[in-house]
Amino acid sequence: MSDLAKEAWRKYLIQLQVHPLRTKAITAGILAGCSDAVAQKISGIKKLQLRRMLLLMFYGFAYGGPFGHFFHKLLDILFKGKKDNKTVAKKVLLEQVTISPWNNFLFMTYIGLFVEGRPWGLVRNKVRKDYPSVQFTAWKISPIIGWINHRYVPLQFRVLFISFAASCWSIFLNLKARSVAIKKD
Repeated sequence: MSDLAKEAWRKYLIQLQVHPLRTKAITAGILAGCSDAVAQKISGIKKLQLRRMLLLMFYGFAYGGPFGHFFHKLLDILFKGKKDNKTVAKKVLLEQVTISPWNNFLFMTYIGLFVEGRPWGLVRNKVRKDYPSVQFTAWKISPIIGWINHRYVPLQFRVLFISFAASCWSIFLNLKARSVAIKKD
């Protein structure tokens, strides 16, 4: 690792220790923006849609990072920091039946209303139509990510790990939303 990267990582760790909520919010925002930029490029957009990217950065900053910060702290309190397989399985199950459905619903709604600027009726219909397949796909992938996160990732890095995974997931959701929008246009 280069000296520059080592120094940047050292400073990041200091910020994570001194200002955990702010650091996680900024990190989640940056990763959300990067994932949208990647999704735009993959989908063939010639000129980056800056407004769209900034709105997704805001989502990561205002919701993704803070929600993850408090959720993982709560889980650690509820399960007293245990990392045995039975406890990890309980955490993953709890996450999959509560947080996963909520996060996918909220993200799809946010994309439709605020990022794409569609009226509520269209967004509601799109969520009704696409949500089941999105959630079932999430349940195929996210338990594995949750298991790794709760079993092997230290508490202070869980939001970073999940934010990275969420960035990959949001690329999938963005491409799914964009392909539906292109078919209709």
